[in-house]
Amino acid sequence: MGWKDAVEYVRGAATKRGLAEAPADQQLPLGARIGSVVSLQQSPLLRASAAGSLIRMPNGSDTRILAISRIKLNLSGKLYRYYLDTGDDADDEKFLQVYVNEQGAVAEILYCTQLARVIPETAEDQEAYTGEAGYGLGDASYTLWRAQLGNHGLDERDLDLAFGSEDGLEYLRDAGDPDAEFVAPFTGTETRIDDAGGSGGLLQEMYLMPYVRELDGVGKELLLITTEILRSVNGDAGKRGIHVDFVIGIPVEQERVAIQ
Repeated sequence: MGWKDAVEYVRGAATKRGLAEAPADQQLPLGARIGSVVSLQQSPLLRASAAGSLIRMPNGSDTRILAISRIKLNLSGKLYRYYLDTGDDADDEKFLQVYVNEQGAVAEILYCTQLARVIPETAEDQEAYTGEAGYGLGDASYTLWRAQLGNHGLDERDLDLAFGSEDGLEYLRDAGDPDAEFVAPFTGTETRIDDAGGSGGLLQEMYLMPYVRELDGVGKELLLITTEILRSVNGDAGKRGIHVDFVIGIPVEQERVAIQ
């Protein structure tokens, strides 16, 4: 599906709901719109950070929604990302990930920051990162090694707090049968819009698997590993590429988030 087709698909869905005249960024969970200002109580993030989370704390420039994506995966419910930084200008992505269940209620909000991005260099690497090899993305656990993060600009003190004396952090797969050695990752597409009319943005295929570890006494930290295959940018199907994003997510209660 090309970008124009994807936009028409979104608008077609809106027509069925009686929203044909609405901009592409209306009728979204929490009342989000492109340009909206996000107010986020940071206490869950501060607790997670103090317990060794690799989450990056928000700063004064991370308050406005710059883009919105709708992620269509082979799961029940709906998934959205509200980008506070798209990562398009060599900065790390930051976004709120919002999951809406089958009943239409917001069931989970994650504050997410990009930890690292890698480029699969061989066909074998690509098959592992998409799960097509029957191993890799979708394995029962994933160990994040400190050595992997040495070149990604992370503060050594934060790495010391997260890893302690260990060389790696183990995350357990947060989907499927916990006893299965391998579960195929979620697959689908992400359509991101960068303006209210939906005329700019990107379309990419996604292979996604969430992993999780418990933080000492303060809840859980998600590691979202997503292989993204870019199909078009602003309608230009000549823009292609593949990369793997490692993203840290911390659950945030809905009452701690306000979008205006």
